[in-house]
Amino acid sequence: ADSVDAFGKHAVPKEFKHLFFISGGALAVENALKTAFDWKVRKNIEQGRGDKLGKQIIHFKEAFHGRTGYTLSLTNTYNLNKIKYFTKFNWPRIINPKITFPLNDINQKKVEELEERAISEINEAIENNPNDIAGLIIEPIQGEGGDNHFRKEFFMELRKICDQNEIMFIMDEVQTGVGLTGEMWAYEHFDVTPDIIAFGKKTQVCGIMVTNRVDEIKDNVFTVPSRLNSTWGGNLVDMVRCQKYLEVIREENLIKNADKQGKHLKKGLEELQEKYPDKISNARGRGLMCAFDLPTPEKRDAFHKKLYSKNLLVITCGSNTIRFRPSLIISENEIDQALDIINSTIKSF
Repeated sequence: ADSVDAFGKHAVPKEFKHLFFISGGALAVENALKTAFDWKVRKNIEQGRGDKLGKQIIHFKEAFHGRTGYTLSLTNTYNLNKIKYFTKFNWPRIINPKITFPLNDINQKKVEELEERAISEINEAIENNPNDIAGLIIEPIQGEGGDNHFRKEFFMELRKICDQNEIMFIMDEVQTGVGLTGEMWAYEHFDVTPDIIAFGKKTQVCGIMVTNRVDEIKDNVFTVPSRLNSTWGGNLVDMVRCQKYLEVIREENLIKNADKQGKHLKKGLEELQEKYPDKISNARGRGLMCAFDLPTPEKRDAFHKKLYSKNLLVITCGSNTIRFRPSLIISENEIDQALDIINSTIKSF
């Protein structure tokens, strides 16, 4: 109970009225989908449509939502080994209107055109599957798919579409949550509140937060026993660790540190991009969730190995991206050391 109280105090925005804990980020997403399915099917039943519709999820290209059950039908990142040969549902998959940085006039026009195309594809999917779309899921920043960023205006349009069509708006914050982006939750950057948030990783225990939109249906998954359940969900050790981490994050102002140091890291990457424009591109970041691209997957992989040999622990994502996932306690001096290693390595690369 103390751990749940601490989670509510330190991590749950006021809009979210329901919590469910489970072990594993993919299972957090699975239960977000189950919440949406149950809600939509019951809405259809109430409106005389029966119980056969309300069983599809709109999702995006280059998304990563897990490697179990329902989530296999959503995940579609560069490394196909994560999903190939496994049985999947053919749910609507939408182009992801990711931003190319810097966001100058040319790139602004490009992303706006991609957004128009994405919105058109979403509307077409809804029209072609009337009353069958239960949810729309997106990562605020697509991590595994390439550290892909989206504009606030796009999220606002998604919120509008979900409201107009009785669709649950789900954000997967398993990777972006708990301070990494300079806010407790990445969605807080965009003036839009989803109906469901899936969380994990830094929270130590995984799960979902849900707004009172689910209460539009009286007999929802939070009021009917055993609709959501798990033997090992809310593991005691995980819950206690979560409580202590959240207390330290608040006491030491680590979210503020992530914002401050993230800006320093991003500025350093942008300076390297200006210095080596033929080698580094698309420097980007929000908080400490920073990344940059190399010209090809092969060059990215080779560069990653060189950085690793110099004890710089960065990871890859997408087809040609290097991404940073530093701890929230990182210092400016440590970031400068990392930038120096990148500079000396790229110079001779």
